Amino acid sequence: MTPTQPSSYQFLDDNLDTSPIALRLLTTPTSPQQTPQTTPQATPQTTPPTPIPTPSPLNTTLPPNTPPSKIPPPPPPPPHTSQHPMITRSKVRTVKLTPNTTSMLPPPPPSLSLLSMPYEILTGNKLCVMNIKLSLTMKLGRYKARLVANGRSQQQGIDCDETFNHVVKPATIRTVLSLSVSRQWPIHQLDVKNALLHGHLTETVYMHQPPGFTDSAYPDYVCLLQKPLYGLKQASSLVSAIFQLCYSTTRTPTGMFLSQSKYAIEILERANMLKCNPCKTPVDTEKKLGPDGLLVTDPTLYRSLAGALQYLTFTRPDLSYVVQQLCLYMHDPREPHLAALKRVLRYIRGTTDLGLQLYQSSTSQLISYTDADWAGCPATRRSTSGYCVFLGDNLLSWSSKRQHTLSRSSVEAEYRGVANVVAETGWIRNLLRELQAPLFTATLVYCDKVSVVYMSANPMQHQRTKHIEIDIHFVRDKVATGHIRVLHVPSRYQYADIFTNGLPYPLFADF
Repeated sequence: MTPTQPSSYQFLDDNLDTSPIALRLLTTPTSPQQTPQTTPQATPQTTPPTPIPTPSPLNTTLPPNTPPSKIPPPPPPPPHTSQHPMITRSKVRTVKLTPNTTSMLPPPPPSLSLLSMPYEILTGNKLCVMNIKLSLTMKLGRYKARLVANGRSQQQGIDCDETFNHVVKPATIRTVLSLSVSRQWPIHQLDVKNALLHGHLTETVYMHQPPGFTDSAYPDYVCLLQKPLYGLKQASSLVSAIFQLCYSTTRTPTGMFLSQSKYAIEILERANMLKCNPCKTPVDTEKKLGPDGLLVTDPTLYRSLAGALQYLTFTRPDLSYVVQQLCLYMHDPREPHLAALKRVLRYIRGTTDLGLQLYQSSTSQLISYTDADWAGCPATRRSTSGYCVFLGDNLLSWSSKRQHTLSRSSVEAEYRGVANVVAETGWIRNLLRELQAPLFTATLVYCDKVSVVYMSANPMQHQRTKHIEIDIHFVRDKVATGHIRVLHVPSRYQYADIFTNGLPYPLFADF
């Protein structure tokens, strides 16, 4: 600490070491400076030494015969430390960010980019309201605002490394809930508040002082963060908000019911379609979506609603195919795409009470269905693969996805779908083994293409199958080890058909 700096500040050295430094905006309350008293030294004289006058706060000696009215007040006593065993915020040095606190601010380092504060969040001397918290009686409880860093100025490779978002798969949640229902395990919900702010950073991040909380003595100094803030690109690798989308679980006599009805209503309110007329099916079976049509007037709204529908498919497999089709054109939405989106919202308006039912099942066999719509995309002629995986009577995983490459035959398209579902069932088997619920029987894969069933067991290599050689060997190895059995199923019993095509109402209702 230099002599010119006030004692209430604690500054960091400019020469930082090379060890990883986590970043957080640290604040410490100011405390009055106390001048230590001078202790008299012992002398060999027999007479007692003359006591030295107590220095005043100005570090000067009082002259003799000083009037009492001019004697300065004594220094304040040291702050009282609570001896109570309760852990308070002051004991753990947690201080709210107020204008009366000071920050550990180093001088701005040279040749380093600084993060600014988004002025749409922090303006002037006040924090703008970002969220309104309601009380248990659904009345206004309090306003909530967060300190957000402008991470848009961060560049990958310079300010941050490659970030990885730890997101739990929805199939994992459904698998754990299926086991808990079948084995009658108790279920508890845990919510960690501000989990993002408890993460660790390995990069050195400097940030400008927040507007309205700038230190008047050192306005040019910056904040050296030791913990992550909202808005940093590094913060995306710390938390997952996948299960905070208004999930509700209801215990039933036969198992558990998962629903997102509240979230569905919020989507309808966002689209101003809460009072629209419902329809029976979400897809128009007469024609498929293509890239043609007039541009929509508000593409941002289209992208927002299509992205929100993706999260609704966590408990609504009946929406997977149509939502996948809508998301193919999020980069360039047209009027036919918007009309298809509104049809989906009309279908949701009449089916807000639908969800996913998990049953108490004693069956521990993994059964999957796979199907493909060969060259179904009118623009690229790529195929759409779909599958669903059951553990006993419970639906655990499903998917509707357009294939990355063209398929020269329907057999090739179907076999790529078989390879996809075999990979998914292999992952679920490993998950069940980690959950101490291993499977001892082969996984059944049902496909409505007889030639695909023959190819999965035939060791002969044909010329027309060399372009899908990797998928063939992958499936054959699983069949040879006894983990997979590929069987034929008639098209009328193909459950995966709903993930590859728009079905008419009678077939759609049977699903």
